[in-house]
Amino acid sequence: MSTLNNPILEMRVALTASDYERLVKFYCAGLGLEPAAIWNNGDGKAMMLDMGHATLELFDEEQARLIDALEAGRRLSGQVRLALQVPDLNAAIERLLAHGATLVHEPVTTPWGDRNVRMQDPDGMQVTLFQAAAQSQENA
Repeated sequence: MSTLNNPILEMRVALTASDYERLVKFYCAGLGLEPAAIWNNGDGKAMMLDMGHATLELFDEEQARLIDALEAGRRLSGQVRLALQVPDLNAAIERLLAHGATLVHEPVTTPWGDRNVRMQDPDGMQVTLFQAAAQSQENA
């Protein structure tokens, strides 16, 4: 990939946890991720998880209202919401619920054919899990 055509080489989202171990368990065990890097500095702890291909979505308030209404029935996400594509939505929901997720709304099929579910991590971060339309048909 040429850096001339894409001046950003990597995007990282940093979450500060009120209970670090709980959030590590949620994202590692809940999503089946292994740490890509671990940093322990004195009493501080940090971990990097490889989340695959990353994009940044920018929404205006109207689009945020539309997506929240579709996925959760009403406007409720904050300024930041994670959206993670998973290969098997039902399996991901089960794993995350077992690791402290709160189900915000039952899964929905979007107008574009994806299956989405809105959840919340143990610290309150809104997380959309989605299974692409082609994957949804394969797993049906």
